[in-house]
Amino acid sequence: MPAVSFQNVSKTYRGERGAVHALDDVSFDIEPGEFFGLLGPNGAGKTTLISVLAGLARASRGRVEVMGHEVIADYAAARMSLGIVPQELVFDPFFSVRETLRIQSGYFGVRRNDAWIDELLAGLGLADKAGANMRSLSGGMKRRVLVAQALVHRPPVIVLDEPTAGVDVELRQTLWQFVARLNKQGHTVLLTTHYLEEAEALCGRIAMLKKGRVVALDRTANLLAGTASTMLRFKTDDALPDDIADRARVTGRIAQVTAHDAAEVEAILGRLRAGGVRIEDLEIGRADLEDVFLEIMQGDDARGVASIAP
Repeated sequence: MPAVSFQNVSKTYRGERGAVHALDDVSFDIEPGEFFGLLGPNGAGKTTLISVLAGLARASRGRVEVMGHEVIADYAAARMSLGIVPQELVFDPFFSVRETLRIQSGYFGVRRNDAWIDELLAGLGLADKAGANMRSLSGGMKRRVLVAQALVHRPPVIVLDEPTAGVDVELRQTLWQFVARLNKQGHTVLLTTHYLEEAEALCGRIAMLKKGRVVALDRTANLLAGTASTMLRFKTDDALPDDIADRARVTGRIAQVTAHDAAEVEAILGRLRAGGVRIEDLEIGRADLEDVFLEIMQGDDARGVASIAP
């Protein structure tokens, strides 16, 4: 039985300008114990899909299950199986961190779980903030509390929706160490993030959404193997030739261009020389998940869309 199952899920919103298809026939399963990544640009449908999973939005068509429980017909059991860390910092300003976690436990009918709360506080670097009022915490600390709230009832499935957006490096490291430990203990993790290096490092399998449709679904290693394998990275103050600029990723003075083999590397360097481009600090390495993501999002055809088990 899958930990999470999306079966032909569509979601249509109707507004003044007509129908908007936020999700279009999305189907894939997440197996128990997987660390699964859900990627896509803004507006691709990631948050809508998670809202449907959480029962906060109703799909126009299709079926969604969590640990075998349908999210509408068996909402209570499905919700008990989920721990969701939202993007937004939502908190009650009148309680301490420990009180907040005890109250959250009560929503799920969980009592006398102070030992687990202590473990969450320690694992997320909140032990010294247990008695602090929520409104006195920094944004990063509040986000840690959101993670603890999502885990307080020990759900088998953990959903992390942009959990490290706008937070410092220390929190990111603390969070991933703790979540990775839970994953090793058997918890299923569904992650959405714009930090693609995180997805590459953590996720065994990835689905990519584009305009509400799944355009890639495969093991992370297979996605990386299926794209251009070599990355040229260099600095320059000169304008790139149009044919190179169209395929380059440029950040300030740094340009990155993908190539499939040594012959293509030579051709790119020759084109740069012919165009009078002066380059510094040339590096040649392997392409990463960001390159795969950009290639798929800029392409017209879906690639690797199949329910491939871990």
